[in-house]
Amino acid sequence: MKLSQFKFKLPEEQIAQYPSKFRDECRLLVLNKKTGQIEHKIFKEILQYFDEHDLFVFNDTKVFPARLYGNKEKTGARIEVFLLRELNEELRLWDVLVDPARKIRIGNKLYFGEDDSLVAEVIDNTTSRGRTLRFLFDGDHDTFKQVLYSMGETPLPRSIMREVEPEDAERYQTIFARNEGAVVAPTSALHFSRELMKRMEIKDIDSAFLTLHASLGNFRDIDVEDLTKHKMDSEQLIIPEETCQLINKAQDDKKRICAVGTTVMRALETAVCTEGHVKAFDGWTNKFIFPPYDFTVASSMVANFYFPYSQLLMMVAAFGGYDYVMNAYNEALKEGYQFGTYGDAMLII
Repeated sequence: MKLSQFKFKLPEEQIAQYPSKFRDECRLLVLNKKTGQIEHKIFKEILQYFDEHDLFVFNDTKVFPARLYGNKEKTGARIEVFLLRELNEELRLWDVLVDPARKIRIGNKLYFGEDDSLVAEVIDNTTSRGRTLRFLFDGDHDTFKQVLYSMGETPLPRSIMREVEPEDAERYQTIFARNEGAVVAPTSALHFSRELMKRMEIKDIDSAFLTLHASLGNFRDIDVEDLTKHKMDSEQLIIPEETCQLINKAQDDKKRICAVGTTVMRALETAVCTEGHVKAFDGWTNKFIFPPYDFTVASSMVANFYFPYSQLLMMVAAFGGYDYVMNAYNEALKEGYQFGTYGDAMLII
């Protein structure tokens, strides 16, 4: 497959700027990957397609307030700092992106907070992701993180062209988020409400959780026409033994396994071994999935509607079939579905 095969025209008005009022009341397009048949539903109707002891697999990563603004020493220039990940807890080292990058050099100091109470020094600018900052802070690590995060804001993607609102701190987080480390929410799971999870429980539909800390690599442009030459960013992945047992039992019992989102799908395909079983995993994955691809674990998938040329769209096309998925996207565009982080959802069965 070539990059150019994932081109389509997305009107700006169909890029969601806000989520639906209730998590489980966005629109849901259901695609049958065997026949190409399309149905139009509301998200909370998703359980119609699942039975007792079918299994939903969720990503329980938690997004931290990764975007903050500081001022450069001497000039006072406003600098955006996007925290990517903590490199060293003891030394307060962080991997970050800075904007505008051209103004920042090794040795520069940045000041954060109304009273410049938090200071960071640039100690490296040779990393592939941007810069390494060392925060100068005397207190313990928990206090440092509390101060740092109090200055940050919810890292909404650039496709949301508005100011971050206080409600976004809750809206851009799944209801089961618990393992902190992501800068991108697993957006397909944002549609699951507490009420919907309770209805799953009543219907004896099972749930399992893994952790994949999604990075900005999800939004990185692919700049090669030949997709075999594209390299994904590595993301931290943890699949506990308990989750593996639930998945493997569902496989053995011929139950439907639903991957909720592209992060879960990538995680399952990273950790799968013989006979479609999944093994416990604690490490990093840079798996890039695009058509054609033979999936071994999940038999269904929940996804949002993604942007042209995105690796997220490529994974969905690999799972649902390129022609069927691109046809479903045309249908979604025609029917006014909302795309992106806060947009509508698709179920592929």
